Amino acid sequence: MFDSDVAELDATGVLTSAAAHRAEIDRLEARLLVHAQVFADLHSADGLPTAGGEGRPGWERGVVYGGAGCPAIAEFAPAEFGAMIGTSAGSAAAYIGQALALRHRLPRIWATVLNGEATPWKACKVATACLDLSEEAAAIVDEQVAGLVDTVTPIRLGKIVTAARYRADQDAARTAAEQKARERGVYVGRADDHGTKSVWILAATGDVLRFDATIDALAEALKTLGDPDPLRLRRARALGILADPAHAQAILTAGRTGIVAQAAATASVTVSADSVTAAQPGSREQENAPRPEPPHLEPVPPETPPQQAASGPTVGTPAAATPVDADVEPWDTHAATEQTPVDDGLPTRQMVNADLANLDGITGSRTSRTTIYVHLTDHTLATGHGVARVEGAGPLLASQLTELIGHRPYSVRPVIDLNDTISVDAYEIPRRLREQLKLIHPVEQFPYGTAETTLATDLDHIQPYDPHGPPGQTSTTKLVPLRRFSHRVKTHGRWKVSRVTDGALEWTSPHGFTFDVDHTGTHRTDSHQQRM
Repeated sequence: MFDSDVAELDATGVLTSAAAHRAEIDRLEARLLVHAQVFADLHSADGLPTAGGEGRPGWERGVVYGGAGCPAIAEFAPAEFGAMIGTSAGSAAAYIGQALALRHRLPRIWATVLNGEATPWKACKVATACLDLSEEAAAIVDEQVAGLVDTVTPIRLGKIVTAARYRADQDAARTAAEQKARERGVYVGRADDHGTKSVWILAATGDVLRFDATIDALAEALKTLGDPDPLRLRRARALGILADPAHAQAILTAGRTGIVAQAAATASVTVSADSVTAAQPGSREQENAPRPEPPHLEPVPPETPPQQAASGPTVGTPAAATPVDADVEPWDTHAATEQTPVDDGLPTRQMVNADLANLDGITGSRTSRTTIYVHLTDHTLATGHGVARVEGAGPLLASQLTELIGHRPYSVRPVIDLNDTISVDAYEIPRRLREQLKLIHPVEQFPYGTAETTLATDLDHIQPYDPHGPPGQTSTTKLVPLRRFSHRVKTHGRWKVSRVTDGALEWTSPHGFTFDVDHTGTHRTDSHQQRM
């Protein structure tokens, strides 16, 4: 498989070989950028209406992916390029935009890439950072940064590029600052493999400080009520409690008195004194404990249309695996100082959970309901052991479902058997059919599609619906979930699709390449692949 056995090399040889392989990867990455440029040239937007201009709804348009000064290309072209390099249409559009921006807007940086003096993915980062600049401003950045792409760290390079952008176009910098202020919001990140999600908050400083203080107060109340976990874990738990304001207020009240509140018709419930470690408000244990590194959040903003996706990471490069940079501290210094659990005994935690459930019952019904879809086998359902897949959270141990549901009242809806086939005779798609398809296909079924299927996702008939045709044309086996862009590509972009099995589709691209899409992902199947 390899030209030589790396295991036979000494340390110097391994380092030298690694550097040579890194240089070869960079050379191939530069060649891939050239391929993207040529593919764009082969798909010019001649004869196509411009984005935002007149044109038939849903049909292909000419789109500029790389910024001012780059040529417009056919909007649907990136979908096929992306499928061939194993990425989504949106990421491919961003990548083609970066390649065109380097050639047309940042020629000095592009020359260093071709000469092997600049790492391609770093150059692509610069192209993305300059996407909203005019040609003139981009030229200034190009001149100031060209010799620095590979001589400084990526973080320093980013700061240098930002400073150059501000100098090149101060009006644009002010506009960007105003736009940043309008981007305030609360975003939920992707779930990891252990039942944990991140929350990314951009808000006014005062609001964030008050939110932080409330989280802190809830964490202190939990400790007063006997929660043995360290402060950072209690703060995380407080976030879930805060979702129910009445429940949160009850815990804060109970925390101030050290006594669990009671309903008028019930006896009071108290926490045993030996299981409570009281803390004065604002006190911090182990002030000198080392502060852990905060986790790197991965914000997930709403899906960006491909024509605006040029700010995405470079395809097929180390940058593609790098999370979005966010100057957010998930917790402050005082929140990270307490690391040692007060008591790791399970009975104490069970007692606290029972007390919290009692408090929740007193506060009345919740103001909203949340529907959670849990996929599990009959064995897991019967034994309570095994792995379940929770939509929006990913795989969880069955024992973690208790944490997911919490101690709120909940109801269990009938099990949905995904092996059942639902069909109707009308063109319109009823909700129960939408729900079934959402559960069968959690992600859109276009090659390397990334959009999660929701009840609002387009459901397209694999074969066009015939109002005079046979009954049952609208069914779980004859519909495919697609995001709007993929739907347009299928309908107007010369892609063909057919059902191979009940769980698999075969897609054929405009140039004859074929891909099977099933529950395991996307697989290229054409004869060209077999000859490679």
